[in-house]
Amino acid sequence: MSESNVMQLLMVDISRDMRMKTAVGRLLQASQLEMDASLSLFAVARCGQTLAGCAGLDGNIVKCVAVDDRWRGENLCAGLLSEIQNYAMSQGHLQLFLFTHPANRRCFQQCGFWPIAQTDSVLLMENIPHGISRYCATLSQGLRAGERIGSVVMNANPFTLGHRYLAEQAAARCDWLHIFVVEENAALFSFDERLTMVQQGVSHLPNVTVHKGGPYIISRATFPSYFLKASGKVEQAWCALDLRIFRQYIAPVLQITHRFVGSEPFCPVTRQYNQAMQAYLSAPDGHLPAIQVVEMPRMTDAEGVAVSASEVRRLLLTQQYAAIAQRVPVSTFQHLQTNCALSA
Repeated sequence: MSESNVMQLLMVDISRDMRMKTAVGRLLQASQLEMDASLSLFAVARCGQTLAGCAGLDGNIVKCVAVDDRWRGENLCAGLLSEIQNYAMSQGHLQLFLFTHPANRRCFQQCGFWPIAQTDSVLLMENIPHGISRYCATLSQGLRAGERIGSVVMNANPFTLGHRYLAEQAAARCDWLHIFVVEENAALFSFDERLTMVQQGVSHLPNVTVHKGGPYIISRATFPSYFLKASGKVEQAWCALDLRIFRQYIAPVLQITHRFVGSEPFCPVTRQYNQAMQAYLSAPDGHLPAIQVVEMPRMTDAEGVAVSASEVRRLLLTQQYAAIAQRVPVSTFQHLQTNCALSA
């Protein structure tokens, strides 16, 4: 066999190799996939100067897996994913996730990935068997007795008086309230910062547990869209998958009966998510009990405008510290003073 026919597997940073970036883009296009803008790191399979396959890695999420038609059936996908996993392990990522079309389920199962949940258009898989069962076992340690067990999912970027109001109103209506903080670092404030702000902001509520969202509360910021080219389907797929995981795994282990959300006057994506939540969680779904969705009116400021984290972020950029202090709890403002160099 000539050297030009030997298949090479290697990791490349396509941001530093424009020729490889072009080749990867063409292969993805031929596979009816789009290049994910967040990606630069790829495992590639090269036969001579020809790109035979690729698989991208974004943190602990595998994206943009494609194999040239000429090498289909050669088990090249397994080789690419093995290369990805070895590299990820060297970077401290033992658990990997993969979003794909449901039609690809068998192929990726043969490569060592296990299905978690799927909708009509998207399947979520992971490389650790029973990973979500382990997550739920950890959650179960927070199980509390009661007829009304509530839940709130929040990003809290940052934690505002509006977030605190929602938590207080929900906790007053429940025997126990579970708050999940979305676990990703694509926001202005890191996950650790946001988790601390939420914990401090609700510390006065005796019937509240704050949880790390973990990888199973799907962040809109990290949900991949490269294989959902049709416009409008990305938000729908994200909503459906996130809500299915919540209802199928998270809610049962904590015996959650209610989910509380704030009304959404600003963001159409969040408003769409709330509508999808109302429709799905309250509808019959086999043996899964319905979850009552309660939409609470948003807290407003003196001018009647809903308090929002996006407004606080805008005020941060324009250094309007007095206005920020009117929209966040003392604990959040102290955090901003310490970490964002605010003046009192």
